[in-house]
Amino acid sequence: MAEIINLRRARKARARTEKEAQAAENRLRFGVSALQRRTDADERDKAKRHLDGHRRSDETAEGDKGTPDD
Repeated sequence: MAEIINLRRARKARARTEKEAQAAENRLRFGVSALQRRTDADERDKAKRHLDGHRRSDETAEGDKGTPDD
């Protein structure tokens, strides 16, 4: 005799595997690897530290306006 299967379960299982396959394809097409995300974050942090290191303090900016107050 043939094995009796529940068609609802079979349909849901097939849909689930199709969704998983589509998700895997989308991860390859659109995803960014963890290594790339870490590299990008490190570059942003380095640029921020570089800019913050060259920032003028508020006291210097207020005291040196460049024009005399007459």
